[in-house]
Amino acid sequence: MDNVLVVIPARLEATRLPNKPLADIAGDPMIVHVWRRAQEANVGRVIVATDSEEVMSAIEKVGGEAVMTRTDHQSGSDRIQEAVEKVDPERLAEIIINLQGDLPTIEPELISACLDPLENASVDIATLAAEIKDEEERTDPNVVKVIGTPAGGLNILRSIYFTRATAPHGPGPLFHHIGIYAYRRDALARFVNLEASSLEKREKLEQLRALEAGMRIDVSLVETTPLGVDTAEDLEKARAFFAKS
Repeated sequence: MDNVLVVIPARLEATRLPNKPLADIAGDPMIVHVWRRAQEANVGRVIVATDSEEVMSAIEKVGGEAVMTRTDHQSGSDRIQEAVEKVDPERLAEIIINLQGDLPTIEPELISACLDPLENASVDIATLAAEIKDEEERTDPNVVKVIGTPAGGLNILRSIYFTRATAPHGPGPLFHHIGIYAYRRDALARFVNLEASSLEKREKLEQLRALEAGMRIDVSLVETTPLGVDTAEDLEKARAFFAKS
């Protein structure tokens, strides 16, 4: 779609897994696998936003498009905003998807599903979640939970809060937030110009900045949670996945 731009932020300075975007998985750098999944989703133009010549070279080698961004960005959202301004000065793209560069096994259908909540004109930002099936994840602070109320159909929630705690209390499902976002372009520009909020700092969750500023985030519920590669153990899981496929 001409009005959708998928941007994949990639930097080499990850603390837990240095040079993560270039980690070899089945003969290709991880960032190339993510780029391929985004291409397969076929929702719009795909750009890798990086501060590394090596990452840019890896993407260009497979025929992809990458743009160099500053090295001093505090978050992937800031890097994406710079990339959008560079590659689309004509403002043809109305929706920007922020696809994390550490999701090499993500199903293309999940990228498409992230757009569904934006059919409602009241929604500023859309994201994804899946019901937690593993009992241990319910209490794991590394698994971010979204608290929401049904909106716009059976598979869409209007988010009320995001937390690392086990919430909400009481019987019923808990939902594992998946960190992919689709922004209306003006919403992204507004978001990156907001000051970090109090709850964002407390929970260490950037999306709370948007909620505290009164922005609406709706969540598309999906069936699976993609593997995020943050550690050497995660990397081995990703390699095993591709060895089987």
